[in-house]
Amino acid sequence: MIAHPQLSVVIPVYNEEAGLPALFARIYPALDALDVPYEVIFVNDGSRDRSAALLREQFTARPDVTRVILFNANYGQHLAILAGFERVRGERIVTLDADLQNPPEEIGKLLAVMDGGADYVGGVRRNREDVWWRRAASRLMNRLRERITRIRMTDQGCMLRAYSRDIVDAIVAAREVSTFIPALAYTFAHHPAEVDVLHEERAAGESKYSMYRLMRLNFDLVTGFSLVPLQLFSVVGMIVAIGSVVLYAVVIVERAITGGVLEGLKAVWDRDILEFFLIGCIMFGVGLLGEYVGRIYQQVRERPRYVIRAVLEREHDDVDLPHRPAESVRAIR
Repeated sequence: MIAHPQLSVVIPVYNEEAGLPALFARIYPALDALDVPYEVIFVNDGSRDRSAALLREQFTARPDVTRVILFNANYGQHLAILAGFERVRGERIVTLDADLQNPPEEIGKLLAVMDGGADYVGGVRRNREDVWWRRAASRLMNRLRERITRIRMTDQGCMLRAYSRDIVDAIVAAREVSTFIPALAYTFAHHPAEVDVLHEERAAGESKYSMYRLMRLNFDLVTGFSLVPLQLFSVVGMIVAIGSVVLYAVVIVERAITGGVLEGLKAVWDRDILEFFLIGCIMFGVGLLGEYVGRIYQQVRERPRYVIRAVLEREHDDVDLPHRPAESVRAIR
């Protein structure tokens, strides 16, 4: 294994037993065609199927360019990528999902844009093969995120992205417990760029992102990079409070002077639906505040972001070594 490959590809894996053989069959020929020294780092995110066993077999088959990180539990896609970032050796780093919806053959497009001076390249999926509600939700959250955080990414859900080594080092140094890696990288980039990439149907298995997990991901994205939600809620609260005072004043004047001209308005004010609305605003605000407090709580505990059960990698030097696979002992990061 070369000590300093030019390209590192980080692939998080979670319950992808059915699709891994197809991934193995395509990723290595695609990288070989680039004609640059490379390494592939698979991060098994606590899979409950045979994904870990298949990764171990693949390491044995290609120990010269393959490294495998095995988590002891499921910590999430972004922490899996962070674990890979902490161990990459390449000057350029590409992230790729294991489901083959973003073809590995498209990696060359991202590297070509980096050759033109970009230090961070995001993929933009064209002709997406996802169900309609995922496409609609993605467009909505892209617009909302851009307005709130000023992070401009056309397609925040595409994990096919390329990063310079400086940006990856900055991400690792940030030490955030909960973050959205593409957005964090954008804040560190000097010359971000985007490129259209193909999008295919999932090779096998099913998506790991339910509607709830997508909502949680977008909450993390918004609260992790902006105070605008809290500020907006403060504005809404102020408007509701002022409106309440004005409306009460109008009702008092109406009762004292006009004797019933605004009776209809008073009836609306007295309805339970307005109470439900105000209670909903309060509960939403408390929940929003809880998101920020929860992030602080997670950060100040200073617990390990993840626990690594084992790292499979061959010893390396500045020259190629003989075939000598070796597994590391248990490690904690």
